[in-house]
Amino acid sequence: MLTRALIVVLAILNLGVASWWLLRSEPAPAAAAKPATGVAELRWLPGGTDAAAVAQTAAAAPTAALVEREAAPTAAVAAAEAPAPAAAPLAPPADAPKPAEAAPAVAAAKPTEPVVEKPAPEKPAAPPRCVALGPFADRAAATAAQGRAGSLLAPARLREQPAASGSARYRVLLPAAASREDAQATVKRIVAAGLSDYYIISQGEESNAIALGQYRNREGAERRIAAVQAAGFQPRLVASGDAGQWWLEGQLAAGSEPAQAQQRSGAAQQRSLECTRLR
Repeated sequence: MLTRALIVVLAILNLGVASWWLLRSEPAPAAAAKPATGVAELRWLPGGTDAAAVAQTAAAAPTAALVEREAAPTAAVAAAEAPAPAAAPLAPPADAPKPAEAAPAVAAAKPTEPVVEKPAPEKPAAPPRCVALGPFADRAAATAAQGRAGSLLAPARLREQPAASGSARYRVLLPAAASREDAQATVKRIVAAGLSDYYIISQGEESNAIALGQYRNREGAERRIAAVQAAGFQPRLVASGDAGQWWLEGQLAAGSEPAQAQQRSGAAQQRSLECTRLR
């Protein structure tokens, strides 16, 4: 069985080789090699011509074709090595920016350093100024002047300047009654309230008025008035003799002048005052 298979394979191989020999084409003749550029071509000259003489003739007088072939590469190399003609400068377009105009653009492209603004030096604050306005006849007049001055004096205070001679007197009085009987009735009420040191004025402009004390300084008179008011009465303070004077003292507001404060308060005079005295 194996033998038969080998025989069949060999037969198939023989048929394939025979078909190849029958169907193959004739080989093409080899192309003649072309001589290299710049090399003289060797030719076979029949008739016993001396090869050495032919070679000398070819070297001494190259054919025209060889000269043309050698001149062509030389011209190409010379053309390649020749410097190219300088091109004419192109005129700039009409809308091209001038160098002076382009400079700001270049400057703008550069990063700018942040500008640090130095704070303006603060002006030293002006020292405070204080004044005394007056004189006023009594406390009520000085209080009214303080109200008129308003914000021009802040802070402000009232100060009494006692008389130099020491002859000032301050009396505490109840208003005059309509009759003697009414004055006596008021005295009974005063006694019932626990107050003492009183008497009824019997003559003069203050007739039927009730005097509740006379004092040499205002502080004592004001304490007496406070006690009488606590008992339910409304006394008044009357200054007599060489009474003291009242002054309005305070610190001037920023930007105001002493003359302005004096005019607004209605004071007759104004004096410079040390601000430490107001503390």
